[in-house]
Amino acid sequence: MSASATRPYRGVFPVVPTIFHADGTLDLPGQLRCVDFMIDAGSTGLCILANFSEQFVLSDAERETLTRAILGHVAGRVPVIVTTTHYSTQICIERSQLAEALGAAMVMVMPPYHGATFRVSEGQIESFYQRLSDAIAIPIMIQDAPVAGTPLSVPLLARMASTIANVKYFKLEMPQAASKMRELIRVGGTAIEGPWDGEEAITLLADLDAGATGAMTGGGFPDGIRKIFDAFHAGDRETAVAEYGRWLPLINYENRQGGILTAKALMKEGGVIQSDAPRHPFPEMSPEVRAGLLDAARRLDPLVLRWGR
Repeated sequence: MSASATRPYRGVFPVVPTIFHADGTLDLPGQLRCVDFMIDAGSTGLCILANFSEQFVLSDAERETLTRAILGHVAGRVPVIVTTTHYSTQICIERSQLAEALGAAMVMVMPPYHGATFRVSEGQIESFYQRLSDAIAIPIMIQDAPVAGTPLSVPLLARMASTIANVKYFKLEMPQAASKMRELIRVGGTAIEGPWDGEEAITLLADLDAGATGAMTGGGFPDGIRKIFDAFHAGDRETAVAEYGRWLPLINYENRQGGILTAKALMKEGGVIQSDAPRHPFPEMSPEVRAGLLDAARRLDPLVLRWGR
């Protein structure tokens, strides 16, 4: 099984960071250069407006601006997943319908939540995804991640995959993700069109062993992630293990140190973008973390450090 830019979607679909000028305003030319780099670096597809895109600091108008600009610029070169998460069913539907109208291949949606305590029951979660599915014609990826604070059991996920037409993809990001993925595939069977790895590929090898057909990672080095993913799905697990070991220090540095700003720091260093600034109050990357990140990256020579030079 190789990467596929058509359904069933398979491969490496990294998250596109949102590019800001130093003053915090959107840098649309830089944004489009970022997208071009990520495609050149081997991304099977892209995901926009995710948490790793700093979606939580964007206004609704900015979300629409970015969706229109990125989908228009990609122009079908690769499939694009648009994150449309919102607590409100109707707002999530409206965001998803716009994404579909502009050419999105899929939407990614977390279960309804707000803050640390606002949650809904399993019945309301099913109703939320059912109403969303009824309103669009493209697949839905459920993002199962601790940030939502909503436990999503395997029976619930498998049931939704079986009974809700467009719920077909699942990005699992939690401790023991591989075990949950293996059980989801066992219980859900053919209804699970796409069990995907997430969390910056820190669990990628275990998730591939469990049956992952996609990986949604950070956007800084999709060329490195492809070396792992492609080898594994070509049946060469030994090469996949070797490449995972080779890239793991950088994967770990993103997951445990650099976080959301990792891809932008690498892109700035390689001349892809001019500013890697977050939007206030998100803190900037410290000089010490930046130095450690670049040290890990230079040992691997990823395209990001050469693309804009």
